[in-house]
Amino acid sequence: MVEGKTVVVTGAGGGIGRDIALAMASHGAKVVVNDIGAALDGEGGSAGPAQQVVDEIRAAGGQAVPNTDSVADAASAARIIDCAVQSFGRIDAVINNAGILRDRFFHKMSVDEWDAVIKVHLYGAYYVSRAAATHFKEQNSGALVHMTSTSGLIGNYGQANYAAAKLGIVALSKSIALDMLKFNVRSNCIAPFAWSRMIGAIPTDTDEQRARVDKIKQMTPAKVAPLAVYLASEAASAVNGQIFSVRNNEISLISQPRPVRSIHRSEGWTPESIAEHAMPAMRASFFPLDRSADVFSWDPV
Repeated sequence: MVEGKTVVVTGAGGGIGRDIALAMASHGAKVVVNDIGAALDGEGGSAGPAQQVVDEIRAAGGQAVPNTDSVADAASAARIIDCAVQSFGRIDAVINNAGILRDRFFHKMSVDEWDAVIKVHLYGAYYVSRAAATHFKEQNSGALVHMTSTSGLIGNYGQANYAAAKLGIVALSKSIALDMLKFNVRSNCIAPFAWSRMIGAIPTDTDEQRARVDKIKQMTPAKVAPLAVYLASEAASAVNGQIFSVRNNEISLISQPRPVRSIHRSEGWTPESIAEHAMPAMRASFFPLDRSADVFSWDPV
């Protein structure tokens, strides 16, 4: 599917990123395996995880190089793309997968906790995509695949930083798709349901929680990889500006914001008439705050 293409996968030292990197290589891509080897909260660093994935790819007969630059800094992110160009002569696709978590209920969240998560997810997606965009424009081709999350699309407890970044990535992707369409550059999002260390902190204190986690564990990172490979391939040349989810063996196309219900009043609105007429009519169409009531619960199909 991606024979001869050069693909950068960020955060590829483990979890979803690792499986995407392995799948890209197995389908013929030359892969830059980017990972700083940090802990889940972004602290620390090691060249080990990226090198281990590169070793796996090479052992299977594929081509790959490791990279340990951070996505959270513009100059560092540019070096990731430079690594691809210097190693393999070009860059054809970027999978923006790198991420950290610093969960905290909003009223307790610190500025540092907010900033660190936004920097890696949203700024990181921008920095790496922007570095690749110049090459994509010049060669009149390219594909970007960004990892978003149902935490952003639907909401989640204790993840205001992560959710804001992930929904911001959706807007970034759509804007890139519009701006770079004339250069044959595509930009799409995947909201993955998969067991990894990013969700490994889910509580398991009760039988119900343990049963929920057991279901999530069925959704392995490898289930996400085929869609990422497809979106990076020429077979997806007509797919642009979309949001998908992968949940076990199910792929879904996610709706994008559209008006759900409109009410017109010829004489205009006052706060009182909104309270009396508009909101009672619209309330039936409100989206639930309880995530468990949403169709995208954690239950696999």
